Amino acid sequence: MIRVILTDIEGTTSSISFVHDVLFPYSAAHMADFVRDAEADSTEVREQLDAVAQASGVARDDIEGLIGVLETWIREDRKETPLKTLQGMLWEQGYQQGAFRGHVYEDAAEYLQRWHDRGLRLFVYSSGSVKAQKLIFGFSEAGDLTPFFSGYFDTRVGGKKDPQSYSNILDELGVEPQTVLFLSDVEAELKAAESAGLRTVWLVREGDLPETDRAVARDFADVDRFLLQR
Repeated sequence: MIRVILTDIEGTTSSISFVHDVLFPYSAAHMADFVRDAEADSTEVREQLDAVAQASGVARDDIEGLIGVLETWIREDRKETPLKTLQGMLWEQGYQQGAFRGHVYEDAAEYLQRWHDRGLRLFVYSSGSVKAQKLIFGFSEAGDLTPFFSGYFDTRVGGKKDPQSYSNILDELGVEPQTVLFLSDVEAELKAAESAGLRTVWLVREGDLPETDRAVARDFADVDRFLLQR
């Protein structure tokens, strides 16, 4: 029986276009000023710049060089943890200032509450930082959805296409793999999760449905029908 739902964000609970057309451009436009303004006063920003310097080989005291690395990583959509952490901090500023609201599909918002009320434990696993995950749900167009979640995972547990990442999540949750359902729009992530023993549903919200033996859903209502069959 499924007792835990682990969900991706982009293309699953939220539109890919929101991340790529709203959040990424915002971070690209504001990252340089954010780093320059916060570097002197924020220990957390300095720690992330330390990590950027270590990963890139750019001298730590070359702030403009480090900004250049971050801007390149944004353009390349790199899954670098210090970039994701800094983006989360920057996006928090944008959410709080009302620059945007987090996009969550109506069906996702509805069924996240239903599943929570039904006693299922809900978790997020995304390449975006935990901070960014909490922000998209906390400042969503549907209101604050964070009370429905029991926890969040990001790339600190490993990459989403690596089966070991899902084993790491299982270890943290302390549950049997067959009791966990993972939702994602990326087949390679589903394969990795299945390698660790998790159940999966492939979210295909647009376009033709793939020919596959894997469970496929158009929306969270379809996912719920899958749950009711288990």
